[in-house]
Amino acid sequence: KVLIDVPPSDLAEELEQSQTQVQALQDTLQQVLDRREEERQSRQLLELYLQALKKEERILSKAAESETEPRKEMDVVDTGTSSTGVLAKTALSEQTLAALKGKPAPELCLDSQDLELVVKEDTEALASSLRWDKQKAEALQQACDQELSKRLQQVQTLHSLRSVSKGKKTLP
Repeated sequence: KVLIDVPPSDLAEELEQSQTQVQALQDTLQQVLDRREEERQSRQLLELYLQALKKEERILSKAAESETEPRKEMDVVDTGTSSTGVLAKTALSEQTLAALKGKPAPELCLDSQDLELVVKEDTEALASSLRWDKQKAEALQQACDQELSKRLQQVQTLHSLRSVSKGKKTLP
């Protein structure tokens, strides 16, 4: 850093080199410093990403554990179904169900395939799997349907823009 900050003429005189050689040296040193800074920032970003993954994994594992733990206040004889029977009614994975329960806006966290599954799912089966009332499950399905529509519209817009862009390239 110190060598970069020195005026090239002073450094050239001190090293008994030409000013162009010194300028090339300073440029190389600046590139090395820039690369080191980028590497440092990349490492920090990777560490943050790994921390976020660990946190997400802990949240999902806690949600999965709470799904697999038997509920003491619910008696199988009273309901007529077991908790595994309720989960078997849905085509959704435990991870998807955990995301639906644990996120404030789960429709933004799911991929398009999972959104389709949620929308196509029977509302009552979804409500019982999530242990929600039917209105809340319907609201979730509507939000997922809206998100799917938005994504489809974005894809169609992108295709439209590509076709317009291709048309402009062929013009003389």
